[in-house]
Amino acid sequence: MSNGFSTTNKHLFIVSWAWREIRQGQLWLITLALSLIIACVFALSALVSRVEAIIVDQGRSALAADRVLVSSQPLASSQLLALQANAITVSQQTRFGTMAFSDNGMQLVSVKAVDSAFPLRGQLTLQSVPTQALSHHIKPNQLWLAERLFSLLNVKIGDVMMVGDAELTVSGRITQDPELSFNPFSQMPTVFIHQQDMEAVGGVQPGSRISYRYYFSGSNQVLDDIRQQLILTPSQRWLTENDAGRSGDFIERARQYLSLTLVLVVLMAAATLVLTCQHYAATRKTAVAMMKSLGATKGLLWRWLLTQIGLVFVVAIFIGLTLGLGLEWLLRYPLQNLLPDQLPAMGFAPVVVSLLLALLIALPALGIPLSRLVQTSAINSVQVSTTAASSLRLVWLLLFFPLLAAIIWIGTNVLVWLSLLGIVVLLIVLALIGVGAITLLQKLTFGAAYSLALSRVNRSKTKTATQLVALTCSLMLLAIIGLLRNELLTDWQNTLPANAPNVFALNIAPEQQQGYLADLDKANFIRSQSYPVTRGRLVAINDRRFYVTSNETATDQAENNTEINNELNRKVDDDSVDPALKRELNFTWAKELPSHNEVTKGQWGKVKGVSVESGIAKRLNIRLGDKLAFTVGGLEFSATVNSIRHVEWRNMKPNFYFIFTPDVLQSFPATGLVSFRVGEQQNELLNTLASKYPTVTVLDLRMMATRIQRLLAQVSWSLTVLAGLGIVSGLLLIMTLLRLSISDRQTEIQLYRTLGASRKRIAATLWFEYGIIAVLAGVIAAIGAEFVVGLLVVKGFELPFSLHPMIWIGLPVLAIVLVYLVSQSQIKKLLLPLR
Repeated sequence: MSNGFSTTNKHLFIVSWAWREIRQGQLWLITLALSLIIACVFALSALVSRVEAIIVDQGRSALAADRVLVSSQPLASSQLLALQANAITVSQQTRFGTMAFSDNGMQLVSVKAVDSAFPLRGQLTLQSVPTQALSHHIKPNQLWLAERLFSLLNVKIGDVMMVGDAELTVSGRITQDPELSFNPFSQMPTVFIHQQDMEAVGGVQPGSRISYRYYFSGSNQVLDDIRQQLILTPSQRWLTENDAGRSGDFIERARQYLSLTLVLVVLMAAATLVLTCQHYAATRKTAVAMMKSLGATKGLLWRWLLTQIGLVFVVAIFIGLTLGLGLEWLLRYPLQNLLPDQLPAMGFAPVVVSLLLALLIALPALGIPLSRLVQTSAINSVQVSTTAASSLRLVWLLLFFPLLAAIIWIGTNVLVWLSLLGIVVLLIVLALIGVGAITLLQKLTFGAAYSLALSRVNRSKTKTATQLVALTCSLMLLAIIGLLRNELLTDWQNTLPANAPNVFALNIAPEQQQGYLADLDKANFIRSQSYPVTRGRLVAINDRRFYVTSNETATDQAENNTEINNELNRKVDDDSVDPALKRELNFTWAKELPSHNEVTKGQWGKVKGVSVESGIAKRLNIRLGDKLAFTVGGLEFSATVNSIRHVEWRNMKPNFYFIFTPDVLQSFPATGLVSFRVGEQQNELLNTLASKYPTVTVLDLRMMATRIQRLLAQVSWSLTVLAGLGIVSGLLLIMTLLRLSISDRQTEIQLYRTLGASRKRIAATLWFEYGIIAVLAGVIAAIGAEFVVGLLVVKGFELPFSLHPMIWIGLPVLAIVLVYLVSQSQIKKLLLPLR
């Protein structure tokens, strides 16, 4: 054969033969599996790269810079000059609270004194009069007010106001602040002035609570170098775009799910590729043996096989990238209202990553069976003989690169490693359980077909275990993808239901509370219970003090800090003081705990007690029975921890770190707080309420709540699309597995027919054999899926877990239906006598 063709004709013959095999469907499953890998990886890589670029940009815009240094003390001039010497832009801001006075009123305000460069990122929009152009930077002698200050102080543009010690003319209103954040207890409206006016305002006084912010913009490398060089004091901290907002937790969990689903889809597509490659190699043994008997060399065989694989890759790349573009659009489509009109370019990275990953998976999947195929002896053309094994060194070499790539790719994603570890351990355990269950089934009698099926299963235990593990794994991965999606969506819907509160009413005076609540109920607003609120600090846990009260000296503070740091068993780390200890907190009291708070430890008491939120209890190591000391308005009091509560901070309801029994706090002055939901047709009622109670602060969060709910709906759609893709991949794997498994029985079954076995007996035997494997695989997969999903939900997503009874019925039924469909498509061919 090698001497009968010229070199050119030989190449043309090899290409023609390889293309004919592809067209005739010999390699379509391999092509489909490769296309699926390329499409999934390309789509997810492109979407994630675009979304991450947008998140980084929006996060930095919300910071008004690429990095922000927050400090309670100003940086030294020499230090600031050294930082400015780098190739970066620096802007400064000083924040403090002071009183603002107009001819008609006064108001405590939060002053932001900025320079002319602010903001470095994002947009500050300032409007003086409608006929003039908008401004975006602050100039000296200007005063810009938040919208609600115009009504609170009854002023207009051009009026003169007293801010601190300075008289300034109102320049206009702040229509957009890049640093605007959600905090229902941030009661001070904002004013902007220029840094040059700081001295005249006189906001920096001994004992004043002042925050200094330094904004940096430049390349990531330079900013990272600055962050490494600058040694922070306990009162300083960096802000980056990774500081999550209210929707950050939702997005982070969605990204974790996307990553996990991508890995599982790639695993299933890779398994399909491995199975189809092994089947293809097995079907080509006779052809290779005949070619060898006609004089074909290993070199020619390798060229023939590699030409086929090369053509398969070309077709798979075309199909995969085309499908990938469509899939990326499908995943991105529901998010289009959240994404900017000009999307960041995806670049070549998704193409390179998808093709490289497909190649790395194909190396062992194709390389190992093809290397064994080339070793086939020429005698296989007339009788079956054992194929020579591949070189162990070659096998390890082919496996090394994809394993290394997997380790690098997954990296420190604990969720994915937990999944893979759980799946591997479970498969080993469940395979042993399955084989044991088959052994026990022998004690039952259901006729000759049943006995023959069990005999066939037990005769090749290794092959049966392999089929059982593969089918179980496929069903389990299928269930994991679906169950995790449902767990996430259920959590989101419970966290922020359609009727979640979207308006907060603060500063309700005690004498107004009954009337205000009655008016809410009369207007049919859905509301929370009312809470009395006062502000204070946590200053001690048992005998450990970590905050200087007004009657302590600096020496006392130093001594107390020494005592704290020397305490080995329970201490607060002064280098990373919990944020809750750095500021005043909102305290409330109640006879009963809120219904949306779940008590996890202890029991709510009636006197001298406090219930603590579980997060702060864990961070500060607060336990039941601890005596906590607090201050409100300079007065210190104590309470004993009687319970620990789980608080869902995302539900747009009033929540508190500390809730006291009434006897502890009710003697302190407090204002009321209530949240309620305003429907689309209730705007006029809300305006009437605001006019009737002008001193009550109303925070309208309808736009934010609607945006978050829309975000969840859109992300849910993307998860559904991806879960659907995972299910399709799983079904493809299961169908391929069953088809190849039944095809392996073809010669044996045809031999039974030749020896006189009836169609009915053989069909019944097949049904029993694969029915037993299907039911066992379905039940075992349900056990495994519950275990893995429980592990991921509790440890990975930190959500409560509950069992899913439907999956125990659904998976066995699905396995039986798939066995039926595959068997029906092949049973006529299988029942033909051997020719």
